[in-house]
Amino acid sequence: MINTIIFDLDDTLLWDKKSVKTAFEETCQLANEKYGVDPEQLEEAVREEARKLYQGYETYEFTQMIGINPFEGLWGNFLDDHTYFKKMAEIVPDYRKDAWTNGLKKMGIDDEGFGEYLAEQFPINRKKNPFVYEETFSVLKKLKNDYQLVMLTNGSPDLQNTKLTITPELKDYFDHIIISGGFGKGKPDPSIFEHALETAGVTKDEALMVGDNLMTDILGANRTGIQSVWINRENKQPTDVQPTHQIKHLEDLYTILNN
Repeated sequence: MINTIIFDLDDTLLWDKKSVKTAFEETCQLANEKYGVDPEQLEEAVREEARKLYQGYETYEFTQMIGINPFEGLWGNFLDDHTYFKKMAEIVPDYRKDAWTNGLKKMGIDDEGFGEYLAEQFPINRKKNPFVYEETFSVLKKLKNDYQLVMLTNGSPDLQNTKLTITPELKDYFDHIIISGGFGKGKPDPSIFEHALETAGVTKDEALMVGDNLMTDILGANRTGIQSVWINRENKQPTDVQPTHQIKHLEDLYTILNN
């Protein structure tokens, strides 16, 4: 009997992709105004440079394990108490500046000072654009009456808590919030799912995992024996990872739970 629902955060409850995209659009527009560059091409160039740089750092393996993507590095501060987070905190100022400066260079603009300026604008633009899916709050409100709610999110505690600070209404719905960087391993590692069950005081048969990412949320739930619900808003094709259920909107959870 399901009595606990474990939710992923990014792109399940918060529309993180849209927040990042909007921050890129607003920041790249500044380059358009100054140099007339195509904002979309600059965004693509900066994303590519960010990915390349990110993979070259000694922290890369750690960020993979915790589940922190390159674009979070473009705005997170990583003020966490862990050796690798401290290293990331040292790396990110140059990382941001280099990602934007190299992106501009790809567009034929060699202006390090402006690259640094854009690198400072991006976090400001990301923080002022917190998007939440329109059904998130109504679904959580309804479920809260009948279920224990747990948030299980990959990332740096500092960064994930920043996301929760800029959407403060979200926290109150959850009985427990577990962040991979605080635990030491990220989804899909079974240990963090077992930790979530232990924290909630339930067995795997009493829980349901809801998330958008097959390779972290669903794979990890499958490995731990927890029923999984893949929220597939973008009509992605399934892979070898098979969720127990698949939905397009959070409201569709009611049907699964009622059955």
